[in-house]
Amino acid sequence: MKSLRDIELKNRRVLMRVDFNVPIKEGKITDDTRIRAALPSINYILEYNGKLILISHLGRPEGTVVPSMSLKPVAQKLSEILGKPVKFMPESIGREIEDTSKSMNEGNVILLENTRFHPEEKKNDESYAKELAKLGDVYVNDAFGTAHRAHASVEGITHYFKEKAPGFLMEKELEHLSKLLESPKKPFITLLGGAKISGKIDVIENLLPKVDRILLGGGMVFTFLKANGYEIGSSLLEEDKISLAKELLEKRGEKIILPVDIVIGNKFDNNAERKEVAAESIPPDWMGLDIGPKTGEKYANIIKDAKTIFWNGPMGVFEFENFACSTKAIARQLSEQTKKGAITVIGGGDTIAAVHKFGYSDNMTHISTGGGAALEFLAGRELPGIEALKV
Repeated sequence: MKSLRDIELKNRRVLMRVDFNVPIKEGKITDDTRIRAALPSINYILEYNGKLILISHLGRPEGTVVPSMSLKPVAQKLSEILGKPVKFMPESIGREIEDTSKSMNEGNVILLENTRFHPEEKKNDESYAKELAKLGDVYVNDAFGTAHRAHASVEGITHYFKEKAPGFLMEKELEHLSKLLESPKKPFITLLGGAKISGKIDVIENLLPKVDRILLGGGMVFTFLKANGYEIGSSLLEEDKISLAKELLEKRGEKIILPVDIVIGNKFDNNAERKEVAAESIPPDWMGLDIGPKTGEKYANIIKDAKTIFWNGPMGVFEFENFACSTKAIARQLSEQTKKGAITVIGGGDTIAAVHKFGYSDNMTHISTGGGAALEFLAGRELPGIEALKV
């Protein structure tokens, strides 16, 4: 792949795919992390006198115009951050936008409307990709979070550009995630949590030969406990994944570490009655909502020697204060390891939200902006958005 640094930008229209899929409540952006993550590429293009046209999706409007999913508030926020006007276009394709793009001056910034207002975007429609491509002289993709999607603005569009490159955020993501697969400093520990095994089985299988330990938590752990023949009460269970979990434990069980105790509640509620029990004996009608203190201590002892750590998925229902202890403790432990020189990589929306919530986000080596894309990459799959940038 070329680098953005290899491309002549002066007086050229740079069509850049970004991931501005940010949370918006009542027209206000509640977290601008993804916008700020694109700033290194944006500022570089403007510094070198490019004409910048930004494209992104927001939410899941399913090919129809949904006013609450408009990118207009994002244009306003980006304008505030940059300290200069960002022109918002109420469409992503069309003659008016073409004419506007041709009349841009160096240093101008335009943000197009949500690409997913068009059903052709997710279908990777050739004609829609071609219309988008008319707006730029150069294509840059800085949206790692969508790199696993073969969509028109991610994959199809690249066929109409001689010059294309990843942005700096995309480069950074690939650099950090590639190191996990190719040259991790040992010991290499992976923490996997979150609600479901689905989407993480391939990651476990691909990482097993490379890691020293995989520590499991979150809702997904109960399928593994069930596979071991344990009683899990009314805890989250993926019935159709029990045999797969059993197979993994039998194949490489010495590397996969399960909780020894669980914090349970009598209902899915912060104010539920709370108990700590052995992992193999969760009572009927009770559900596991966090890994227990003994497990937390066991995991902390393993992590404290680690040189490389990848974490995807909270250890418990961290949104409930009474069941957030282990997730908070893990975040603190990783923060300490980073200070000692370990490489710590965080992936997945909920994990990032937890690390932010507990105030440790500045203490991690890298926080990945692409949860699904990061998992696909670590599962060893080719990502359409990355492959399309290769020349």
